[in-house]
This record gives sequence, structure tokens and C-alpha cells, in this order.
Amino acid sequence: MWKLIVAFLLFAGLSMFVIMQGGDNLNMAGEQHGGGDTPHENAAPSQAVPTSGAVAEQTPPAAVAPADSK
Repeated sequence: MWKLIVAFLLFAGLSMFVIMQGGDNLNMAGEQHGGGDTPHENAAPSQAVPTSGAVAEQTPPAAVAPADSK
């Protein structure tokens, strides 16, 4: 029985440590649906993702092993 109490106290201490480390940006209100300003709605649009041709131009060609001549 004492092991359960010790385990509970350790878990509670760890939980309080994690909550305290979260600081003022910890939101325990649960899932939010509509109506509020959320960071992703007001964020600046990201740069466009390059097409596969542009990626191919940026990456160096793979090294080709010489063929064995027998």
C-alpha cells in the first residue's frame, strides 16, 4: 500500500513540475472551436514550396560508382 502512495506522490510531483515549466503559455482549456483569434490564422503566409524541378537543380547529383571492367 505504501508503494501506491509513494508512486502517486512521485507522479503528482512530476506533473506539477511539468505544469510549472509551462509558464503562462500553458492552455488547459481543452480543444477550442471557432470564434477566437488563433496564431495560425494571423500568421504570415509561408514561402511557396519549390517544384520538383527547382529541387533537382539545388541538389547535387549522386556519385556514380565506376563500372568494374573484367
